[in-house]
Amino acid sequence: MSAAIPPTMPTERRVSARIGAISESATLAVDAKAKALKAAGRPVIGFGAGEPDFPTPDYIVEAAVEACRNPKYHRYTPAGGLPELKAAIAAKTLRDSGYEVDPAQILVTNGGKQAIYEAFAAILDPGDEVIVPAPYWTTYPESIRLAGGVPVEITADETTGYRVSVEQLEAARTERTKVVLFVSPSNPTGAVYSPEDTEAVGRWALEHGLWVLTDEIYEHLVYGDATFTSLPAVVPELRDKCIVVNGVAKTYAMTGWRVGWVVGPKDVVKAATNLQSHATSNVSNVAQVAALAALTGDLTAVAEMRTAFDRRRRTIVRLLNEIEGVVCPEPEGAFYVYPSVKGLLGKEIRGVRPASSVELAALILDEAEVAVVPGEAFGTPGYLRLSYALGDEDLAEGVARMQKLLAEAKD
Repeated sequence: MSAAIPPTMPTERRVSARIGAISESATLAVDAKAKALKAAGRPVIGFGAGEPDFPTPDYIVEAAVEACRNPKYHRYTPAGGLPELKAAIAAKTLRDSGYEVDPAQILVTNGGKQAIYEAFAAILDPGDEVIVPAPYWTTYPESIRLAGGVPVEITADETTGYRVSVEQLEAARTERTKVVLFVSPSNPTGAVYSPEDTEAVGRWALEHGLWVLTDEIYEHLVYGDATFTSLPAVVPELRDKCIVVNGVAKTYAMTGWRVGWVVGPKDVVKAATNLQSHATSNVSNVAQVAALAALTGDLTAVAEMRTAFDRRRRTIVRLLNEIEGVVCPEPEGAFYVYPSVKGLLGKEIRGVRPASSVELAALILDEAEVAVVPGEAFGTPGYLRLSYALGDEDLAEGVARMQKLLAEAKD
């Protein structure tokens, strides 16, 4: 007697649709591939990750060492952050951004990424729209979607210094718009909005009753005549609907320490703190003590790093603009350049005709052993992002390799 044939079973979804829709961080993926190739013996130079090449300043490290020895920090601490660190963040916000906040308005997070997600999760309901200027950092749209929101992209290019206008924001606004994302200085472009333009964006958001989430993590990394402007400081009426995210990663060369924070209205911060209490609880106490030392110390080490970044900024812009088909505006902040490579697409380079910046980046990695991030990762095909937060010698050698390869481009 033959066995009964079981009915056809529906295909089981092994990963939830919500999480399955999230893309891997393109910048971290490029950095991981570059490091893997280096580990395999290839002399790859990586321009991928936004990570200072400097060590964390010694006085910060020493504070962490002492914290390791203190039994006080061997236990759970408040989920929202050490009280002394929250007080230091409030003092630093007044010092650097020019506006006064209460420690109860602060949540200490596991890096800037957690700050961004928890901020969006605290204010977005399913279907709420967030206006996202592009080029954008890869994490913003993913955090918005994960929180149930809908990212609505508007695009700026090199002709406007990668800065969007109030008119573009207004054209994107709908009855579902709840939040506008504002980032200055910008990753990936290094664009910095003037005080006047910053205020204009804030006034527009205030007029239409919108929230603003502003990422200030590159606040100390501005160059030339550019100045950092904190949006809630110039539009104080917006503070009840403004959330600031920040952290120690970029300013103090502390990317691996994972300390960021949210500053916002007390009810929103309390909601985000409740979320964090179930997701991760408190940030590592040792890292929090290190962040406390960073924020209460002087800014000498920060100034030295900024001077090096400024030198590299001018060098990489000059070298990239020597490549025919590349147009590289001079960034005013952060530590990235975002050149247009549209003039190279479709041209033959070593038997290949890259049709996209993804294909061009792959060619550069394979043929020149230089890792860069394609513009598709930031919502604008036809560009490359290069971080100049790497040593001067590697920077010069990496761009020289690109120059040599791309000089072979022909119709």
